[in-house]
Amino acid sequence: MPELRKFSAIVVDGYDRAPSRAMLRAVGFKDGDFNKPQIGIASTWSMVTPCNMHINALAEKAAKGADTAGGKAVIFNTITISDGISMGSEGMKYSLVSREVIADSIETVMGCQGYDGLVAIGGCDKNMPGCIMAMARLNRPSVFVYGGTILPGCFNKKNVDIVSVFEAVGAYANKKIDEQTLKGVESCAIPGPGSCGGMYTANTMACAIEALGMSLPNSCAQAAVSREKEEDCIRAGEAVLNLLKKNITPRHIMTKKAFENAIVVVTALGGSTNAVLHLLAMADAAGVKLSIDDFTRIGKKVPVLADLKPSGRFVMAELVAIGGVLPLMKMLLDKGLLNGECMTVTGKTVAENLAYAKPYPSGQEIIRPFNDPIKKEGHLVILYGNLASEGAVAKISGKEGLSFTGKAKVFDSEETALKAILSGKIIKGDVVVIRYEGPRGGPGMREMLSPTSAISGRGLGKDVALITDGRFSGGSHGFVVGHITPEAFNGGLLAIVKNGDTITIDALKRQINLNIPAVEIKKRQKAWKQPKPRYTRGVLAKYAKLVTSASTGAVTDKNL
Repeated sequence: MPELRKFSAIVVDGYDRAPSRAMLRAVGFKDGDFNKPQIGIASTWSMVTPCNMHINALAEKAAKGADTAGGKAVIFNTITISDGISMGSEGMKYSLVSREVIADSIETVMGCQGYDGLVAIGGCDKNMPGCIMAMARLNRPSVFVYGGTILPGCFNKKNVDIVSVFEAVGAYANKKIDEQTLKGVESCAIPGPGSCGGMYTANTMACAIEALGMSLPNSCAQAAVSREKEEDCIRAGEAVLNLLKKNITPRHIMTKKAFENAIVVVTALGGSTNAVLHLLAMADAAGVKLSIDDFTRIGKKVPVLADLKPSGRFVMAELVAIGGVLPLMKMLLDKGLLNGECMTVTGKTVAENLAYAKPYPSGQEIIRPFNDPIKKEGHLVILYGNLASEGAVAKISGKEGLSFTGKAKVFDSEETALKAILSGKIIKGDVVVIRYEGPRGGPGMREMLSPTSAISGRGLGKDVALITDGRFSGGSHGFVVGHITPEAFNGGLLAIVKNGDTITIDALKRQINLNIPAVEIKKRQKAWKQPKPRYTRGVLAKYAKLVTSASTGAVTDKNL
């Protein structure tokens, strides 16, 4: 199969490549294997987090599928970090950075070793866009496999998950629950392997990637520990060989229309604000022009149909039980909201993949019909205004209201803000401002799940707004605005906000403004001085030096 070995042949063919073959024999290659397409299996396994603790076994299944289909699979590793564990600490600054490291490491191994195709298996949310960015850069036949959702925990006969624990912290600080209840929720919330169970960032990105066409049908809607997920991995290994034979590469699949499909599905599901950041980055890697304004354009015609956590009632495992995301995609296709002509990793189009999708069972309450949506327009609202001249991202479910005006309480780090929230210093009508947490200023653009959960836990979810140049976990809800650009470190207006200033957030007008006179703004800007970088060596310093604005995806290789 010389036509399928465009890259591996360079590494192993010919008498002069005998040293390469000698080394490969030591890792299990036989004579016949040198004539097979080599398939890299990128595993994000580690015991760092439950999201990824099972992925080594899934990688072996994917390797089996590739081998059975006539390839020679080679498993290799990349890193993962845990947002949930590092949340609220200095370590969380490495979270978004890990997306770039993962993409770089997969590109590095694939490029160096000359693998002809790729299966990448990701769990925690930065794994997924990192894998897709590497696939786009390499442009070799590739399939992404989602590691799968976690099953919900149970406490006092109610489903609980990691966000339940974060919110229990706020409730405990507000003396609404006792220490025994807090420990009870903590002990039950994470029952085993898999990614966080609501429509948080991991499940959001898994669904987006499938809608993009880079995963096999229903890969995004399977439990981490299930026969279906094992079979998904085997089929993924087989699918890469099919893509090789058909010469279908990621850039044939990841077109502008395919990214629009991903935005449609994320919107219908009520997905995470991180989808904006990650889809922009993935599109940039694929050479596709996608902007934050595309989310506004698409959001105006796509309703939110899924009643899923964090703002809804159900978890991903319950959606899996009624058929997953395929029936929703078929609904969207039939409504003319999905482009059915886009190619996918099956070698078939979206419409062909969905031709036999069965509808949801009657009586289910998780996915609403079009005539009774959760929200008539999209929940991902792009805001502009003097505080965000380059844009900001809000997640407006409709439950928290459509406008908010309040007085600023300003913090230059997440830790100081969280301390103030837990100690009761934040009151009804406040706008919590957390700045210098952007891609450059943080650096690393930390997620603010700890502060937003503490606000909710203290019963202030509808009475307090929080704005930041950082970002939010998919588990965050309430009146929150993130990704404010220009970020404070770059001299955005967020840097000159003072305690007591009035700020208005208007989701209908799509505006976020600091309500002080223009003369005062100029005076404060003239007096402002950029802080010194928090890190001057190592990966965070390199990231801060290279990273672009959140409004363009916070990527590190755009302007090189």
